[in-house]
Amino acid sequence: MSSRTSSSATVRIDPQEAGGLFRQPLAVWAVFFASIIAFMGMGLVNPILPTLAKQLQASPSEVTLLFTSYNAVMAVAMLITGSVSSRLGSKGTLLLGIGIIAVVAAFGGLAGNIWTLVGLRGGWGLGNALFVATALAAIVSLSSSGTAKAIILYEAAVGLGISVGPLLGGTLGSISWRAPSIGVAVLMIAGFIVLSLLMPKSSTKSQSAGKSTISLLAPFRAMKHRSLLVLGIVAALYNVGFFTIMAYAPFVMGLHPKGLGYVFLGWGFLLAVTSVFMAPKLQQWFGTVKSMCMMLILFVLDLVVMGIFTSTQWVVIAAVIFAGAILGNNNTLITTAVMDASPVERSTASAAYSFLRFLGAAIAPFMAGKLSEIFNPHVPFFVGAGFVLLSVWFIWFNYEHIRHIDKAEAAH
Repeated sequence: MSSRTSSSATVRIDPQEAGGLFRQPLAVWAVFFASIIAFMGMGLVNPILPTLAKQLQASPSEVTLLFTSYNAVMAVAMLITGSVSSRLGSKGTLLLGIGIIAVVAAFGGLAGNIWTLVGLRGGWGLGNALFVATALAAIVSLSSSGTAKAIILYEAAVGLGISVGPLLGGTLGSISWRAPSIGVAVLMIAGFIVLSLLMPKSSTKSQSAGKSTISLLAPFRAMKHRSLLVLGIVAALYNVGFFTIMAYAPFVMGLHPKGLGYVFLGWGFLLAVTSVFMAPKLQQWFGTVKSMCMMLILFVLDLVVMGIFTSTQWVVIAAVIFAGAILGNNNTLITTAVMDASPVERSTASAAYSFLRFLGAAIAPFMAGKLSEIFNPHVPFFVGAGFVLLSVWFIWFNYEHIRHIDKAEAAH
């Protein structure tokens, strides 16, 4: 995997070259399929959160710890993914990650209390960290159509997985709260088999060239690049809003598991569609940084609407689904910027960025649950909106460190 020599070298998403998006090596499609499976596993849990609270006699804040432990462990584990991947190779790391998720999910289906599930979700976060950071770097490295299209393909896999997962989780959750965990284990086994058969052992140019292993300190060194640090902090702030919707919104919608599955199906569908088709247009028209700010401001307004109309079911449902379109655009825009914002290896950049953004994802679920218990159901959405608004301010305050992204696109 070749490193870049200039922090101003950024990749422009060109919708005119969309035909090359599907002309990929078989190994890319293997990782693509496994990514869908992995993110289906993440979304399976959402529709059963209220059911878990009821059947395991847990409070909303205790149930949201399922997301907090998952994201906290994943954030820390992201720091070692580059080092592990450089030693095991991309294929070995992906298989290890999926294997851990399969085992932990299987035990989750047998758990007897909320605290056992919280602990197992931490192990799930470890497996997902190994998979997510490596999958993005692997798709980018293996793709035959450039970084921009590879990222679009990856974000499409994320959107498809997140959209289908809740529907499957809601369907299985209507049978038993244990069924989704068992379903995840089965999905992970399927992904493990696909990767084992279709992905070559030497999966990156750096491995085949015998490149030296990556230091455990590499992600911290990468954060010395101000552009990468700024984008990581921005992602951490807006992820507070993101996971307020993921972990807390199910408690205020008042729907059964299958109904929640349909809501998050619509959310994930818009996330997938906008990440592939709309984000490139926004970048072409306005540039990456300006487009990100537009999407973040829309997200603030969306969360404020949910905070005002928390007691009106159809408004919350519509706002959650609409948030999918906003986040689909923003995820593609910020991921594209991160991959070429600094002169470090993409796997290292991904690990450093993911560490920062999942810190925000770890804080949000438990904080939202506690705020609702201490104050009222409206407050978590307003606080989430405040964090997202803070991310816009942070971009404005640090614009000089990331404006090279838009300037490079304009020159291109």
